[in-house]
Amino acid sequence: MTSSSREAYHAGSWYTSNGKALADQLEKWLSEVKESQKKAHVRGIIGPHAGLSYSGPTAAHAYKRVDPKLIKRIFVLGPSHHYYTSRCELTACKTYETPMGTIEIDLDTNAALMKTGKFKKMSLSVDEEEHSIELHLPYIAHIMKGYKFKLVPILVGNLSTSAEKAYGKLLSPFLDDPCNFFVISSDFCHWGSRFRYTWVDKSYGSIWKSIKALDNLGMSIIETLNTQDFTDYLKQYENTICGRHPIGVFLNALENYTGKQIPEMKFVHYSQSSKCYRSSDSSVSYAAGICRFCTKTSSETSEAKSSKTK
Repeated sequence: MTSSSREAYHAGSWYTSNGKALADQLEKWLSEVKESQKKAHVRGIIGPHAGLSYSGPTAAHAYKRVDPKLIKRIFVLGPSHHYYTSRCELTACKTYETPMGTIEIDLDTNAALMKTGKFKKMSLSVDEEEHSIELHLPYIAHIMKGYKFKLVPILVGNLSTSAEKAYGKLLSPFLDDPCNFFVISSDFCHWGSRFRYTWVDKSYGSIWKSIKALDNLGMSIIETLNTQDFTDYLKQYENTICGRHPIGVFLNALENYTGKQIPEMKFVHYSQSSKCYRSSDSSVSYAAGICRFCTKTSSETSEAKSSKTK
């Protein structure tokens, strides 16, 4: 059964519910990004999902680089924070509301994904209470204003490595169409006793520098697009990257991509909610990454695809 609409459940708490004030805030953050010239079409981003006053400036570094003209369909992969599932789930709604207008759900794509037997439908309460997808909707509505597109929100559960591979393989064919765009929702290290994560490398001196080094290592591995190395990194350090499963699905989708272009991932900004100096401190890290598809010669294509799987 399809519900009519999902409310902007976190508007008024995690971000302002005033549409004009929200648009002005987003535009301010976007205007502060000094963007280098685009070299290739950005096909996906990794961006944070904390309250916008914390994560919005970092997310702007990803969204600033997005060209909306080619985009017709946007997949948003967000982790499940409050509801346990070992699968991926789809919305049962026809539209998503934002303070800046209504976003239409791609019901045809949802139906096609449901037919695979790998997905189930979220309840409305699970859909609305989860923030990882909603916190990207203001930026999506803002940059896509005046352009027609549809949304495919996917709640990503606590997936096994084999499940990440399976969902990545299933979503990979959508990468063939340059009109499809992927948003991967994830914060990075959640550090402190309240997160039950206090790993520190004392050689860096300050705790916040150790956290930054740990996140930088993770980001550098993601940039290689090597799914196994990212899995090994998570096993070794147990870094509390809440969107590790959406990232894993996307890396597997890229690994299964068989088109003529070469995917390239690059992180363009990093920040922390606060700097940790004492064991009683806590922080959450935010990172903005972009995935471009670049055209190369046939010899470069073969070499790049070979090195990606090493």
